[in-house]
Amino acid sequence: MTDRLRDMDRDELAAWLHDAAKLWLAHDGLWFQSIEKKNGMDEAMEHDTNAWARFSPIEAKRIMRRLGIEPGGGIPALARCLGHRLYAILNEQEIVEQDDTHLVFQMTDCRVQSARKRHGLDDFPCRSVGIVEYETFARTIDPRIETRCVACPPDDHPDDWYCRWEFTLREEDRS
Repeated sequence: MTDRLRDMDRDELAAWLHDAAKLWLAHDGLWFQSIEKKNGMDEAMEHDTNAWARFSPIEAKRIMRRLGIEPGGGIPALARCLGHRLYAILNEQEIVEQDDTHLVFQMTDCRVQSARKRHGLDDFPCRSVGIVEYETFARTIDPRIETRCVACPPDDHPDDWYCRWEFTLREEDRS
């Protein structure tokens, strides 16, 4: 950690982290738009999917290392890690159901989708990318976890959330 970060008080560090997350998300959107403009939406989605397939396990491993979570921690480990993802700082997300073998997670307010809505645009069709993102994230934490998309754009969804994901610990491997 640099001296600049060590010298920041809690509020300065929180503001820096929030700004860093916004910049990361802006960069993610800009490279996507660049590919989309040059080669079309299908190719941009393909590259986005490939990037998330590689990024999500990296993010999960770093979160686990930072929190001292060993692989195989099941649903409790997943629940804890979901709250530490970089975009968790920017988006409103919540766990709506949880027990030892099952978790339902939803994105109540997504910064990307909300911005599109403010500009009168349709939801960004992120379901295919989200499936890869959430599956690889969850399986990195515990390979026994299965992921199911309940709904994610372009699917219809209620006004009070954008996407919802269900995670289940496979029964045959719980012991």
